[in-house]
Amino acid sequence: MIDANGRHIGVVPLKEGLRLAKEAGLDLVEINPGANPPVCKILDFGKFQYEKNKKDKEAKKKQKIIDIKEIRLRPEIDLHDLETKIKGAKEFLAEGNKVKITVRLRGRQFLHTDRSSTLVNQIVELLKDVAVVESKKPISEENREFTIIFSPKRQEEKKDGKGAKDTQGSIEEVQSNR
Repeated sequence: MIDANGRHIGVVPLKEGLRLAKEAGLDLVEINPGANPPVCKILDFGKFQYEKNKKDKEAKKKQKIIDIKEIRLRPEIDLHDLETKIKGAKEFLAEGNKVKITVRLRGRQFLHTDRSSTLVNQIVELLKDVAVVESKKPISEENREFTIIFSPKRQEEKKDGKGAKDTQGSIEEVQSNR
């Protein structure tokens, strides 16, 4: 047990601890009930709750909330439009958000799933320097869409601090893959 001045009293029976707390005009607060014997402190309970809430709020402020940003594509997307979408995805990833890329198929496009698979592979190739594929959901009869979720690479995973490729190089890559 610890008294109001922060001194360690030692193991004290419950009745003795309550008596000491009453003499000091404070409360007996159980700090760690799972310990054997349970850890208690003699202190002002209102002040204890206030400080605990203050610490919780401070910890909540320091948390980074990760959003999932969605980018929707069609299989016959034009080259420049694809570059624009990839540029937006890289910006989202640079902010620390996850990116969900969805390639939707309509009508007869479902007969040519190889085109969308090629597009998805190109997207993965273009984003591999800044992102890691977290999950892939293949095309099925029910949803008629291909979904990939990318999460940003950590700083230590990036090679030699090199950032994203220049856009001209990635346009040439896409052209060579088509």
